[in-house]
Amino acid sequence: MKQPLSNIKVLDFSRVLAGPYCTMLLADMGAEVIKIERPNTGDDTRAFGPFQNGESGYFMFLNRGKKSIELDLKSPESMKVIHDLVKEADVVVENFRPGVMKKLGLDYESLIGINPKIIYASISGFGQYGPYSQRPAYDLVAQAMGGLASITGFPDQPPTKAGASLGDMSAALYAAYGIMVSLFHRERTGEGQYIDIAMVDSIFSLLESNVMRYTSENIVPERIGNRHPISAPFDFYKANDGYIVIAVANDKLFERFCRVMDCMDLNNDPRFYTDFEREKNQAALKEIIEKWLKAYTVEEAVELINQAGVPSSPILNIDEICESEHMRIREMLIGVEHPKAGKTRIPGNPVKLSKTPPIINNPSPNLGEHNNHYINKLQNK
Repeated sequence: MKQPLSNIKVLDFSRVLAGPYCTMLLADMGAEVIKIERPNTGDDTRAFGPFQNGESGYFMFLNRGKKSIELDLKSPESMKVIHDLVKEADVVVENFRPGVMKKLGLDYESLIGINPKIIYASISGFGQYGPYSQRPAYDLVAQAMGGLASITGFPDQPPTKAGASLGDMSAALYAAYGIMVSLFHRERTGEGQYIDIAMVDSIFSLLESNVMRYTSENIVPERIGNRHPISAPFDFYKANDGYIVIAVANDKLFERFCRVMDCMDLNNDPRFYTDFEREKNQAALKEIIEKWLKAYTVEEAVELINQAGVPSSPILNIDEICESEHMRIREMLIGVEHPKAGKTRIPGNPVKLSKTPPIINNPSPNLGEHNNHYINKLQNK
């Protein structure tokens, strides 16, 4: 089956997480992604753990299905190779600090002189312009400056980051989205364009109602732990052998939940009659719920609550979700054979397409594995 991006060539100058995750998504959909790496060391993540038979699991996940060539970006010989590749490329992705690619002569303005239809995506901490554009950034900085850390954690504890690198990952998703939109625009008009993605912008865009609470009501959201700012019961609750999640976001669901607890009086209690009142009195409601949960294990409680059509779940550890039947059937943990690491299991692609599903069957490349293929091909033209 021909994949939707099978005729798209991507030059990937990025490293570490945001850029590589973006181009990994493109490779899953059939794009030919040529990863341009520093001689001898390559992408920083080749040295990041965890390791399997000496190969970085971090790198293998983020760079599956790509090609690798080693090029010194300051070498005239390498620049000639890059210019030749640009002539045939559709997309360029980079995540250096703003200004670095311009110094190298590889910025958008330089490359459109070689290929006017090129689509060029830059991912950085703060974007290509603005007062903070030259600041260095990692995910932790993006979560802090984007507002996420200020609302993550418990009120009596310091701010905390999310458990995954949401600054990098959200920027990668927006970059892939921008590239897809730009490819569609080019298909209709023949025009390429420049894409500027900032990690801080990406985090800010994920704050949803927190921003609107400030702009609409002048409320500055604070850390509230695991509960929801406008709905209850919507939190983590203690059963007799662990914690479960119960998520009730409207009055009808609360009525169902009261039936599960065999406590319909709660549904008529003025403290809990509406979602607004329940949130105001969520501490008292939580005490009642946890008293009821003492009689049930996590598994028993989740089964009862789900049977009533009320969202509830256990809190799974990484090993539990990795080994779950649901993730296996959804192809969210897949096996790929790597020439050095052997059989690896890496996260799958969450985008399920009925006609052109993502195909993940090629491993990450060895450093410079495809030098001969591309350089010889260009020299023979």
